[in-house]
Amino acid sequence: MRGDNLRMVGKLAVIAGLMFGFGYGLVPMYRHICAALGINVLSLTERQATAYNAGSSGKVNTQVDTTRTITVEFDANARGPWDFKPAVRSMQVHPGEMSTVMYEFRNIQQREMAAQAIPSYAPKQATAYFNKLECFCFNEYKLQPGEAKNWPVVFVIDPKLPKDVTTITLSYTFFEVPGKDKSAAAEAGAGEPRS
Repeated sequence: MRGDNLRMVGKLAVIAGLMFGFGYGLVPMYRHICAALGINVLSLTERQATAYNAGSSGKVNTQVDTTRTITVEFDANARGPWDFKPAVRSMQVHPGEMSTVMYEFRNIQQREMAAQAIPSYAPKQATAYFNKLECFCFNEYKLQPGEAKNWPVVFVIDPKLPKDVTTITLSYTFFEVPGKDKSAAAEAGAGEPRS
């Protein structure tokens, strides 16, 4: 009986060792599979991707089309009395390359403002190829009087963008969300006694 227990403990130790080795080997296996298939490279920083590609037998990120350069122009429109503008007016990017542009906001009103931005693209056919990974347009924001914010737009242009498109304009319209101040005023009025 004692011999059976020792054999079982030995088998379990071998299985635990194999599981640990497999778990330890998953990270390099995952990197090699992703590099071979050209996926998940967007999560790497440019320096990490360069270092990783240099160490992977000369393979390069096939998602970035370095033979093409797209000019991305940034436009900002405000529907209300506040400042809203991109930090830069344009940038040159390669399709498949992750890029970031900052937008600056300032509420110049003397009251809190609830607002949201809506994007549009030109030419219209570029809409399907302009992928935003992070954008202030995904949410509604409240800005206090005089409050200033800087928000990023992180984007990638799909390498499948038609070859005849060399310039894309990303335009945002920043507008006040209606009814927010009225509901706040109604809630404040509801708590007051009537005469």
